[in-house]
Amino acid sequence: MPHDLDRDLDRIAVISDVHGNLGALEAVLADVGARGITRVVNLGDDAGKGPRGSAVVDLLREVCEADVRGNWDDFLPHLEDHAPAEMVWWRDELRPDQLAWLGDKPLSHDLLLSGRRVRLFHASATSVHTRVHFHHTPEEFAGMFAATDLTGPGPEPAVVGYGDVHDAYLETRHGRTLFNTGSVGNPLDDPTPVYVILEGVPDSPDPAPFGVQHVRVPYDVETELAVARERGMPRYAEWEQELRTAVYRGRVVTAS
Repeated sequence: MPHDLDRDLDRIAVISDVHGNLGALEAVLADVGARGITRVVNLGDDAGKGPRGSAVVDLLREVCEADVRGNWDDFLPHLEDHAPAEMVWWRDELRPDQLAWLGDKPLSHDLLLSGRRVRLFHASATSVHTRVHFHHTPEEFAGMFAATDLTGPGPEPAVVGYGDVHDAYLETRHGRTLFNTGSVGNPLDDPTPVYVILEGVPDSPDPAPFGVQHVRVPYDVETELAVARERGMPRYAEWEQELRTAVYRGRVVTAS
């Protein structure tokens, strides 16, 4: 029998890489709420790089039904005092309970939507520190669907979503779909924060309509930059370049 779509379909917001940008997170969550979406999953890298990691972590802990560990979540709790000063600044902006929570987050999260197993993690099925870019090899694509120590055993997913590279995209090959959420707080493809909406029949093994949608949400970047200046956040110039231009701090902005 056909599904009653109004009754059966659910929508889940998938966000990632907030990186201490509270203004961007609040704008995205406001858009999520305005759409009537109540389920939020976060793919990690909550703090670091931006000025308000502590407030971001508290808000994510309040609103997310699942929150997986990113590379910054993984290393900040274990950072030594002799680490680079900017890293210590971002570590010390967080409370001890927040650091412990970041380090204890799960490494992946699975959903079942419209008969499709959806697997969500931060960077790759190998490690939170193994990066897979938009321009990847067929072997890297296949590896994102593998069962590993990070993902645990279980059925192979039909859909994989991840963050980490701050570059939103969607790719389907031979019935398998890979998407990157892009970044809420530090996008490096377009300066506008971006997140994903997954739509389908929750917890159903039966085929049904399924969707993946990217949504970009503008916010007040000037206020966020002002907060970083007021707090004396390290590496402000690089942060400003990234927020204004979406050009990674390792690259030079040139006039066109």
